[in-house]
Amino acid sequence: MILSPTKTPPFRKAQRMTKIPDVYAAEPIPAAALEEVSRLLTSADLFRYTAPENAPVSLLEQEFAAMMGAKYALAVSSCSAALFLSLKALDLPKNARVLIPAFTFAAVPSSVVHADCVPVLAECGDNYRIDMVDFAAKLPDVDAVLISHMRGHTSDMDAIMDLCTAADIPVIEDAAHSLGTTWNGRKIGTIGRIGCFSFQSYKMINAGEGGILVTDDADLVARAIIMSGAYEHTWTKHAVPAAAIAHWQNKLPLYNLRMSNLTAAIIRPQLGELPRRVRDGLRNHDHVAALLNACANLDVPAPLDGESRAPDSIQFNLCDMTDAQAKAFAHAAEQRGIKVQIFGQSSDNARAFWNWQFLGDAPDLPRTRAMLMRACDVRLPARLTLAQCDVIAGVLRDAAQTAAEQKAA
Repeated sequence: MILSPTKTPPFRKAQRMTKIPDVYAAEPIPAAALEEVSRLLTSADLFRYTAPENAPVSLLEQEFAAMMGAKYALAVSSCSAALFLSLKALDLPKNARVLIPAFTFAAVPSSVVHADCVPVLAECGDNYRIDMVDFAAKLPDVDAVLISHMRGHTSDMDAIMDLCTAADIPVIEDAAHSLGTTWNGRKIGTIGRIGCFSFQSYKMINAGEGGILVTDDADLVARAIIMSGAYEHTWTKHAVPAAAIAHWQNKLPLYNLRMSNLTAAIIRPQLGELPRRVRDGLRNHDHVAALLNACANLDVPAPLDGESRAPDSIQFNLCDMTDAQAKAFAHAAEQRGIKVQIFGQSSDNARAFWNWQFLGDAPDLPRTRAMLMRACDVRLPARLTLAQCDVIAGVLRDAAQTAAEQKAA
């Protein structure tokens, strides 16, 4: 990039005027949550099944299901717990094969292993979505599909659901990064049989930890409720028909993956904040994406047709750079105050499939491997201003220029 000696781009001006923003700090917890937490601590009523009715966890489940347009919701200790329970609720045979994207977080294949199933990895392309040719080729040999919308990037859900419906293969959606995303007007997490969401600190709604699953299937949620830790007759405190759940009493193991009232109290007041966070997160993402795409060595893949995203981070590819230049880019950005994670080059990265040694030998997935070696990740929370986004974009563009010049030298 060559800069005019007489005109300074806006992002450079912003860089000089604004300090490097903290992209890891979360939004403040609403006052209503603090008041409810204080009340709960005073009462010591922290267990979801103590109150006869309207415990914070129960209210969260009702409110979240209504927000998503789903019949049922079950709040649990994490999104990983939700994924695990979803697989167990499907009553898959031991060693059932579960097709997942090769670009995901290690917790996804871990949940599959925890459920006594075998992960099968599908290739992902430069746009971070599932390679549908590889997906279709592997589908006949699996028992279930777990679609991970990694970093909020939605694969072609129409094609996926058409193929899986025709093959009578159930689909679970890992929507940990996709709360607020829609696909052709449908909310991500409500398209498959079950959808799982995260309330971990770096998600749209922050409770530190926590997860929730949604479904319209009464039998599936009944099985998940029992296994989540609804012992004796505590299942009667769930908004599920007794006929669907009483049958499973004492017939399923209890894994005790319940959410506490404290966690629910922190989450509930944030549900109303979601539309604003989605709006501002998309504004910030698209603003930075336009600035990065103007740089020859940086590329932010466009969303698929029908996809309306709810991002709180940005991913982009380094173009025409060697491994040495990629490392130089990350180093230059960090020196300027912005930490960039290159998925395939960050040591022991939990999103690089070859680091999942618990699965045994890494499969041959050349497309995904090549993508991960150049795919970059930067936090871009919704609370940032456009001026702060300009600072981040300026740092990344400067770092790209530094890395590109290394080639010329």
